[in-house]
Amino acid sequence: MAIVVRLDEQLHARRMTLTELAARVDITLANLSILKTGKAKAIRFSTLEAICTALECQPGDLLAFDPALPSEE
Repeated sequence: MAIVVRLDEQLHARRMTLTELAARVDITLANLSILKTGKAKAIRFSTLEAICTALECQPGDLLAFDPALPSEE
């Protein structure tokens, strides 16, 4: 997929674990892991908002578009 998830970089920059973020955002660790690995097919705006609030970042800090990657059709 041409959308790249940069959750790992944001967590590392804030020295936060995925487990800690899951607790703060009230999302299961499994669902956050799916998002982090780029296997998620969608994300709700409310989830994106909660993650941005917890990490004090913008949606663009978490998601990027890389046209060099193959898109799913």
